[in-house]
Parts: sequence; structure tokens; C-alpha cells
Amino acid sequence: MPSKKIPATVVTGFLGAGKTTVIRHMLDNAGDRRIALIINEFGDLGVDGDIIKGCGIEGCADDDVMELSNGCICCTVAEDFVPTMQKLIERDAAPDHIVIETSGLALPQPLVRAFNWPEIATRVTVDGVVTVVDGPAVAAGRFAHDTAAVDAQRRQDENLDHETPLSELFADQMSCADMIVVNKADLMGEADADALSEKLRAQSRDGVQVIPARMGALPLEVLLGQGAGAEADMAGRHELHHHHHDDDGDDHHHHHEHDHDDFESFVITRPEIADAKGFAETVADVIRTHDILRLKGFAAVEGKPMRLALQAVGPRVDTYFDRPFGADPRETRLVVIGQAGLDRAAIETALSA
Repeated sequence: MPSKKIPATVVTGFLGAGKTTVIRHMLDNAGDRRIALIINEFGDLGVDGDIIKGCGIEGCADDDVMELSNGCICCTVAEDFVPTMQKLIERDAAPDHIVIETSGLALPQPLVRAFNWPEIATRVTVDGVVTVVDGPAVAAGRFAHDTAAVDAQRRQDENLDHETPLSELFADQMSCADMIVVNKADLMGEADADALSEKLRAQSRDGVQVIPARMGALPLEVLLGQGAGAEADMAGRHELHHHHHDDDGDDHHHHHEHDHDDFESFVITRPEIADAKGFAETVADVIRTHDILRLKGFAAVEGKPMRLALQAVGPRVDTYFDRPFGADPRETRLVVIGQAGLDRAAIETALSA
């Protein structure tokens, strides 16, 4: 059965990569979903919080944005982060989803581990860690557009315990990611963007999705709903060091409307299936073959009165029987989501075999 915990998405990445832009676009397209934000600011600047507070987005109230401005989120888990999470989850109207924007040089690993703290472990789970990278900068061998600005911010941080090379910080952010967003892809040639995506994918854990983005514009159903349960899966999320901190002055000062022409989705309908386990294996094979980002829906299984719910993120496929069909037609309906150019006919043929 799916988790009843409140899902939380951790958004990490260096100064200027575009984390705030990704989050602002997410809020613009949240619909009626109630999303709460925790923003880890440097010092008392409060820049990102001010950008998002009062943003005029329907349903985004000021009290849905909480700021941690007393140090690096990965160094102040007990003092700041856990109490803030408790305040959120104990509200009468709890959020549907929590999004946590880390500061530019905060490590995601200690933050993810904090979700195992007994005060919050039974109430929230890490839906996924999204690492945003500056595509042109990384392709050019840098880790941020302005590495001097990153170092300057780091020198201002009185709580920094170690002087660590940016390459190691970058490696930690990458190793913890469930999704890597190659932002500013519009500033790169298509071949360069594809080459960088393939390089990052090859360096990542199996199942990590690498997705190009322009001005942080990604569909909500791609960013949220990963179901990673990252706090229970720390073994592969190695970190090279332990306490770091910096601010994030993301490229948040421009806001644009975007459509999602780079992505597509479609529905496949087919009759009952004979074997639930075999069908899940087929779905996983089709996802790998066609590089599908998400696949979700339900299936009718011969001889079973309950419908089989199916959720797939990358090659990971979760299934469970959720409820009787009742008056609904006994059929299989699946929504396929991926980057533009999916071979719909081939996917439909494979899933209908």
C-alpha cells in the first residue's frame, strides 16, 4: 500500500543553478494542491522567502513559507529543521506536500537522514531529492556560473566547519539525487545538453532521472510523486564530507510563463491483464526501452474484483490493489509521461501485448 505520510521534496544545488526558479514555477502550477515551503536562507537576507512570499499565487499563503535563517540546514537539523517540520505537520490543515529549498552549499544527506528522527519519522517521508545544476557552467567544467560568488558567500558563513572543494560538494549533491535537473538548457546547443545529460546519468545511481529544463519549467507531475522514500535508502547516497553551508542567490528575478512543449503525456487503454507480476515486469522493460519518466494508472486483473493501482518512476514499479471496480469498466488505463518525442505507437503496442 502507498505511504500515508506527507511527502517532502528536497531541492538542492549551487548558487545560481535555479532552485528558486524551479520552485516558483512549481507553485504557479500547483493547482489546488497545498504546498508548504521551507527555505534555508543565509544569515538574515531572506531573499528567496521574500521572492516567494506575496507572490500573488492563489493558495500560496505567507504562513505556508517557513524560513530557516540561523545557519546551514544540514548543520542545524535538531535546533531548527525538526521543530519547523513539527509545526507544519501538526497544523489543522496539514500540507499536501512539503518542498525544502536548501542553501547553495548545504548537504542533502544530513537533511534526508533527519527524516528518521522519531519526532517526524511517522508523519513525513522524502518523496525525492532534486538536484538542480547550471547546465552551461557544468558543461564548461565549472560547478556554478560565478564560482567567485560562491566562495565569497562561503567565507561569510561563520558556521562553516570545513573548507571543501566545490567538486566534492557537487559530488555529494549529485550522489544524493533522485532527479537531476539540467537547468538553462536553452543556453546550450541541443547536442551539448544531451551530452551533459548522458554524462551525468552515467555518473549517477541506477534509476536517477536526468532532465533538461529551461528557466526551471518542469511539469508538477514530473517533479513531485517520485515516491523515493529516500530516508530509508541512504546506503547509496554517499557523502564525501559532513558540514558545509552557503547561500543561494538563484536566478529568481525573472519570472516567465512557460508551456511544457518539451514534455508529453498520453493515455493507453487495454483490456484485463492475466498476470499482475508479469505486467509490472513488462512495464519496467517498456520504461527502460523508451526512457519514460512516469507511468501511472490502474489495471484490471483477471479474476480479481479489486483494481490494481500502478505507479512507476523510472524503472521502479510499485503496484497494490486499492479498491473494487464497482460500476467502473474493467479495463486497464495508464498515463505515460515523458520528454517530447516518445514513440507512442511502440509503447502502446508493447503495453498491449
